[in-house]
Amino acid sequence: MQIPYEVQARPDTGLYNAKLGIWLFLASEVMLFGGLFSAYIFLRMGAEPGFWPLGLLNVPIGTFNTIVLIFSSVTVVLAWASLKMRKFADYKKWMGITIVCGALFLIVKLTLEYPAKFSHFGAYIEKDKWSKYEDYLGNKHLAEIKRPPRVEISGHLHGVEVRGDRAVIEDFAKANGLVVKEVSHHGEGHAEDEKKGPLYEVLHEKKGISPAKAEKLSKIKGVELVAFDVQLDAHNADPTNKNYDRANFIPPGLSEKRAIIKAEDVHSWSAFVPKHSTYFATYFMITGLHGLHVLGGVLVFAYFWGPGAALYRKNPEHLANRVEVAGLFWHFVDLVWIFVFPLFYLL
Repeated sequence: MQIPYEVQARPDTGLYNAKLGIWLFLASEVMLFGGLFSAYIFLRMGAEPGFWPLGLLNVPIGTFNTIVLIFSSVTVVLAWASLKMRKFADYKKWMGITIVCGALFLIVKLTLEYPAKFSHFGAYIEKDKWSKYEDYLGNKHLAEIKRPPRVEISGHLHGVEVRGDRAVIEDFAKANGLVVKEVSHHGEGHAEDEKKGPLYEVLHEKKGISPAKAEKLSKIKGVELVAFDVQLDAHNADPTNKNYDRANFIPPGLSEKRAIIKAEDVHSWSAFVPKHSTYFATYFMITGLHGLHVLGGVLVFAYFWGPGAALYRKNPEHLANRVEVAGLFWHFVDLVWIFVFPLFYLL
């Protein structure tokens, strides 16, 4: 039994089956992403002043990926048009470029964006301790210019200072490619600190220590996390610099300045992962889901470029219809990114 309107459009609607199906599917996708974007907006509106981070994403990389996706939307249309004109060689060329663009988007996301966040460190300071870290937060300056307070100190985690059984600490360090150094007590109340026992710094000689390993160390029974040794981000190293009053298009990066942050003064700390803040929870949820859509589109295109292209010899119009449907999905994926980019990267 032949299903009607697989290739030819219905005369009353002008749609063939697959095209009607993709529009119904995209309607459900609009509701999905619409709900996520709405949740993001309401969460941001309800956040306390200073607790919604700005300028933590790499805008040049986001801009590059935006250009890549927009270009891929053009090339998939050219691939479809080539099929309609029965230019199979051109179809293969333009579809191949579309696949490369989609793969490039994912490679950039997974090698340049996400890993940098997994290794970056951020510590939210207790509100009653902000004045203690004024040299790194610069809240007096921000209050003068009527900007929200800065509540977080971030940067590269050079090492963590801990107390406990040295043998246990050294076993952990050895297993994770780290070293242990005994350090002198410092800061306020150092006389009281000396009574609590030796202080050790756990670090990597060249790379520092990842926040994930620091968290794993802090959970070992009998090990007390005392302080963080942080190589500061530029805005924390020079918080009164007017260049850092607002987010920068090009991230200023790390400074050479380091700071010791006591664990008792920290409300919460982690890498820039979903649990770090509501901002990163929504960022990874929406960009991760979008990335899965990109991956799905690339896999479908790869099939139509490879094994699925054999349909051209049997029914070229049928293949053109399939590519058109996949292209509509791809345009929707690009449209979602057009909302993601300004919401997360620019605003």
